[in-house]
Amino acid sequence: MESPALLPDTLSAPCTQAGGGLWWVICLCPDWCSSCRSYRPLFDALARAHPGVRFEWVDIEDEAELIGDLDPQTFPTLLIGQGTNALFLGPLTPQAPVLARLLSSLQSGAQDAAHAQAQDLFQRVRAARTPSTS
Repeated sequence: MESPALLPDTLSAPCTQAGGGLWWVICLCPDWCSSCRSYRPLFDALARAHPGVRFEWVDIEDEAELIGDLDPQTFPTLLIGQGTNALFLGPLTPQAPVLARLLSSLQSGAQDAAHAQAQDLFQRVRAARTPSTS
């Protein structure tokens, strides 16, 4: 199921600051989580406010094959990456300003890639959610 957080202009106007590639913000939540359901409209509003960033919502139960061995215990859990590099994986307070500040911070500075598990997850989500050009 495609996320309503992914807006049509997200794909046509990618944010490629410093030539590093498209930014992704991926929220990992189960459908049963009331905090996530409350957070979803805020997440969608942030997607509209950042049209050059690709926002995706991944239901960790319906799309368990994407999650692999990751077992998030706190929701929402966010995965943020640029190009092919995962830069952040972890729980985040379900408040729009917190995510906006984190994204801005990551976009404005040099940062190291996240750990291997985050990299693997980011590659699976990118592969599953990027339309093939063939």
